Amino acid sequence: MRPMLRHCPGAGARSRAKKRKIRQSRRPRLAHTCGRRPLRRRPVLPTIVNLTLYLLTVLIWGTTWIAIKLQLGVVAIPVSIFYRFALAALIMMAALALLRKLQKLDLRGHLLCLGQGLFLFCLNFLCFYAATQWIPSGLVSVVFSAATIWNAVNARLWFGTPIAPRVMLGGACGLAGLLLLFWPELASHAAEAGTLKGLGLALLGTLCFSTGNMLSAAQQRAGIRPLTGNAYSMTYGALILLAGTLAAGVPFAFDPSPTYVGALLFLAVPGSIVGFTAYLTLVGRMGPARAAYCTVLFPVVALTISTFVEGYRWTPQALAGLALVMLGNVLVFARWRARTARAA
Repeated sequence: MRPMLRHCPGAGARSRAKKRKIRQSRRPRLAHTCGRRPLRRRPVLPTIVNLTLYLLTVLIWGTTWIAIKLQLGVVAIPVSIFYRFALAALIMMAALALLRKLQKLDLRGHLLCLGQGLFLFCLNFLCFYAATQWIPSGLVSVVFSAATIWNAVNARLWFGTPIAPRVMLGGACGLAGLLLLFWPELASHAAEAGTLKGLGLALLGTLCFSTGNMLSAAQQRAGIRPLTGNAYSMTYGALILLAGTLAAGVPFAFDPSPTYVGALLFLAVPGSIVGFTAYLTLVGRMGPARAAYCTVLFPVVALTISTFVEGYRWTPQALAGLALVMLGNVLVFARWRARTARAA
């Protein structure tokens, strides 16, 4: 007969406890979670960098209108734009070459920079400078703010990026807020032929600006850093402006007054080098649609400065418009977790 095995009452429990202890020892130790998995938190540093770039762009480009206004007069508009980007390109090229940070580009990289120079640093500014001769600057700001929607649509067409509903809703809130801010100026401006021409130029300038954004995003996807891309693009933009100005027979005048020179330096260094580098870096980090919401806040900064410089008076209607702009800002930048169904 087969001998009967003696059963030990605690052997099974001890065996199960030992296996459970081995399994637990193989898991990573979780501190202060009571055995539960810790929540995954987004890194704080990228958010701070994005916010810094965003605020820097808004503050710089929200104040460049003062310098642009100071440049109007003696020097023709295309020549002033040429001076601005020729100086900015020269400084950037020299600095990057000295620091050995200037990337070498292939033919595709140069073509992307040529396109960006044409649309972002040439046609864009020519259209908006000319538009201000026909319509009020407030209306130009409203039209330019549509870059948020243009960028979302173009990002979908160029890169297949889905259009987030909250981005479109935020852009719509921003535009509605700006309409409230500038409604008295818009309502008092009759729809004449010059008005329609100005609106057309402003819309064309916004489309050129958005196209330049797409080309910058394509550059960064190809590994071209924003500083290098801007340096080459500003160089190409300045050369295109120079060729067009010479072909049109526009005289090359220069105003040596401290006012004009100071405005030129401000537009070339903070307004172009710092502003465009910060903004286009934001395009690469956040996407064209969310980065373009900076354009909605430019007129708000301009109005704030106008309050102290030109005596602008805030009305309940204007405050409601500002509230809508801020709401749009929250909608565009709020991060909501998407609930996705996972198969077990």
